[in-house]
Amino acid sequence: MNLTDIRDIKALLARHGFRFSRSMGQNFLIADWVPRDIADAAGLDGDCGVLEIGPGIGPLTVELARRAGRVAAVELDGSLLPILRETLADCPNVEVIPGDVMKLDLAQLASDRFSGLAVKACANLPYNITTPVITKLLEAGCFRTITLMIQREVARRVCAAPGDSDCGAFSLFCQYHARCELLFEVPPDCFLPAPKVTSAVVRLTPREAPPVEGDKAAMFAVVRAAFAQRRKTLLNGLASAYGSRFSKEELRRIIADCGLPEQVRGERLGLEDFAALARALEGGAFPEKGLPQGPEHDIISPNQRETKGERIT
Repeated sequence: MNLTDIRDIKALLARHGFRFSRSMGQNFLIADWVPRDIADAAGLDGDCGVLEIGPGIGPLTVELARRAGRVAAVELDGSLLPILRETLADCPNVEVIPGDVMKLDLAQLASDRFSGLAVKACANLPYNITTPVITKLLEAGCFRTITLMIQREVARRVCAAPGDSDCGAFSLFCQYHARCELLFEVPPDCFLPAPKVTSAVVRLTPREAPPVEGDKAAMFAVVRAAFAQRRKTLLNGLASAYGSRFSKEELRRIIADCGLPEQVRGERLGLEDFAALARALEGGAFPEKGLPQGPEHDIISPNQRETKGERIT
């Protein structure tokens, strides 16, 4: 059976009485090069254990199983489980785990399933949970690499450099935790049904040590202040968040002492700049005006918002 052949897919789904779920936004791959190239990009061998999220009917799972020592695939949709039992029957090194990845302890799962193996993650993520899942994968602290297919606009945000219009709080969060690469794009006609947006594959390589010195929580408090209202200058963003502790003139002086122009905006700054600002603002202090307290609350402009209900499998 060819799991990317549209005729085989339709016959498989009909045999199991499967219906696409609008709420899950399911889209199945119909281009064989895509799962093959994703698996190749993950850099696997027999000494690797791979966590896959959302295997769908299993085209990427099969490619991962051909390369890795073990694969654990977490699938939320119970109606896909009997299909996966059929499509993965010849893959003895694959375990399908029913459940919601957001409710799992990923470090414990990796320890239980992949003892003695180099642990990697590889997935075609549902678009509507991309940001929280990436956050969870990065914070798990157990993956050598994380290779993902996601919405192209989000991939650009993840990899955006300071000064790019796509750069935001989530860009900095990802790049604090990992080296981020945008590898290739996948057009809509590679899926059944075709989504409304282009996808892209990214590879995140978690860092062994933070790229900047200083208190992480304090630095990301400054990041959130800078991006809470993207049209504001850094000065005005800091004034909104830290105004009860510093006068605007004091904040202006802090910005200048960090070597930054007064009218600079947050998207022009890199991690070193934010770390310097956090140290100048006394490191451990948090904003006092109710800013979101997690990277998953990154402010996304309307033309960058993740498409809801699109799931690529």
